[in-house]
Amino acid sequence: MAVSMADIQHLRKMTGAGMMDCKNALAEAEGNFDKAVEIIRKKGQAVAAKRSDRETSEGCVLAKSTGDYAAMIALKCETDFVAKNADFVALTQAILDAAIANKCQTIDEIKALPMGNGTIQDAIVERSGITGEKTELDGYFFVSGACTAVYNHQGKNQLCTIAAFNKACDTQVAHEICMQIAAMNPIAIDEAGVPESVKAAEIQVAIDKTKKEQVDKAVEAALKKAGFNLYIAENEEHLNEGIMKGNITEAQAEEIRQLKAKVAEEKAANLNEQMIENIAKGRMGKFFKEVCLLKQESIMDPKKTIADVLKAADAELQIVDFKRFTLRAE
Repeated sequence: MAVSMADIQHLRKMTGAGMMDCKNALAEAEGNFDKAVEIIRKKGQAVAAKRSDRETSEGCVLAKSTGDYAAMIALKCETDFVAKNADFVALTQAILDAAIANKCQTIDEIKALPMGNGTIQDAIVERSGITGEKTELDGYFFVSGACTAVYNHQGKNQLCTIAAFNKACDTQVAHEICMQIAAMNPIAIDEAGVPESVKAAEIQVAIDKTKKEQVDKAVEAALKKAGFNLYIAENEEHLNEGIMKGNITEAQAEEIRQLKAKVAEEKAANLNEQMIENIAKGRMGKFFKEVCLLKQESIMDPKKTIADVLKAADAELQIVDFKRFTLRAE
């Protein structure tokens, strides 16, 4: 049957599908809009199933604050071209608005919310049918407090942050904190918020690194005392290079190997454990300055920490929660 342009445009407004998809669906449905919508939806399901194993490394990340509540979500797809499409961004915004309105706790809750003639999950499947790409929700986070703020890095919908405070605060200060979170990627507000598993792993790294440094120093001192070239003695590659160039003999290379092994073994067995522990604690202090938001140097004024920034704004102002999400590998 003949399909009018008016009908095609009407179905397009209903579904967001392409012109040809709408025309073909209406023709197949013999002009029945409900059937045409179902045809488009099934096409989306077919595309989603076909591309279920594809990687969704692109997408749109949006954040929004309603005062005492803020949330962000990512609608992911396969290509940057689709991610920047106005309809794709609009769908992401509509999903975020629905999630905030219902104060959803999980992505599954969001998927089940009504949207259009079905659910949000149906709308996502339909979008997959329109774009021909795998589409999925990811990165849903929310915070709540007396005051919240959001930040969309450079307005590119790729990296967003949200933060909550214990009381109303200056908009500029809240914006600066959200920018700090985006730029410096802290893992906790303060030391207490760093997971114990992370602390345990980091202190072990600090201890191992300190022990290795002490052993390496002892080996270097022994090599210098014996009159060996430190560059040649550094590793097997340099030893072989030295032999090939005639700078050392095979016997000297073996002497170096034995000296390094002997000194390393003796030093490792006689390390000052208290000294190792003290140096490791110092390294942990540096680690906390890097990963704890309040201890980080402000990107706006490196002479101040974020704790200083908050105190200068209001002595009672505190960050109670924050979240960060990006589609980019870091």
